[in-house]
Amino acid sequence: MSALLGFAIMFAFACVVIAMVFCTVRLLIGPSAQDRVLALDTLWMCAMLLALMMGIRHGSQIYFEAAMLIALVGFASTVALAKFLMRGEIIE
Repeated sequence: MSALLGFAIMFAFACVVIAMVFCTVRLLIGPSAQDRVLALDTLWMCAMLLALMMGIRHGSQIYFEAAMLIALVGFASTVALAKFLMRGEIIE
């Protein structure tokens, strides 16, 4: 791995961690439930990006599989939370 790629990955890693901190703050003090759902949605996307960056950095396939699992679970949970906020129930 070249030095430029290593620097770019570390810079992107730091930016995503900062974004996760801001999303955590919004999740904890969000004025409404919708803001909290959006913050949680952004948090799982950031977690997926962190797994992808770790996979690129270490050259391991397991990180990419973990990112796929995070994406699937995160999408399903966001849809369930949005449906719960709209109708008050998840299963009809």
